[in-house]
Amino acid sequence: MFSQDFQRQSTGDKIFDIINHLILFLVLLLVLYPLYFIVIASVSDPNAVSAGKVWLAPKGLNIKGYHAIFENQDIWSGYKNTILYTTIGTMVNLAFTVPAAYGLARKELVGRNIFMGMITFTMFFGGGLIPTFLLVSKLGMNNTMWALIFPNAISVYNLIVTRNYFAYSIPEELHEAAEVDGCSEGKYFFKIAVPLGKPIIGVIVLMYAVAHWNSYFNALIYIRDRHRFPLQVILREILIQQEASSGFGDAASVIEQQKLADMLKYGVIIVSTLPILCVYPFIQKYFTTGLMMGSIKG
Repeated sequence: MFSQDFQRQSTGDKIFDIINHLILFLVLLLVLYPLYFIVIASVSDPNAVSAGKVWLAPKGLNIKGYHAIFENQDIWSGYKNTILYTTIGTMVNLAFTVPAAYGLARKELVGRNIFMGMITFTMFFGGGLIPTFLLVSKLGMNNTMWALIFPNAISVYNLIVTRNYFAYSIPEELHEAAEVDGCSEGKYFFKIAVPLGKPIIGVIVLMYAVAHWNSYFNALIYIRDRHRFPLQVILREILIQQEASSGFGDAASVIEQQKLADMLKYGVIIVSTLPILCVYPFIQKYFTTGLMMGSIKG
């Protein structure tokens, strides 16, 4: 099909398509190569990496960095905690964001512009770390996973994006037809709005999940027990400990420790991002708005 369409095009269109595909291919390489380099550098000889000899394939296979990471028993509890925090946190995010966005998208909501103004205000002005810490402490959420979830239950940006989708991408005629058929507001939300909102829900699920997965600062502030640390905090500790230990000992020992520290940096990136990279293809399919086709009967 592509070759037939390509043959029917004019010479100018063919040249444009070729140049366009070449540019997109170069952009793809620019995006993917850094990640590929991190993968091959994490299993290469640190000397070869430092000398700039690692370009397209690993040299001097070396997995000491991964061995140093996974020999730490806390890494598995970190994975378990991060998966738990990401799963529950994302569910809480959706439970707050999607209904709020739908409600703010309805024209019948009295004072919705005032509510949106108040919500948008929080994007630019906040109480800061100390008031937030005091509030979390007063609510008794210190040293619990809820301190990592409820303070960030709603992202204003995701709320606005979802609200705009419900307001402008789902035709009002659907709501009017549902009202004529006796459909209640709650039933319309769960049976019509949410299914048609799968594309935007998929987008915010990915955004929230990545934010929870990469989060470590809140855990440093609120979590004290090691068995509750998320993965990012454990990996941060491994890096800091290795960097600190690389400055002690004789010259040969210091050099070896520094090499291991360099390998750890690449290995930590792979260990922390690989699960998200594996999940992304399953979420990406919802980025299309094709579900809107055929939703209105002519």
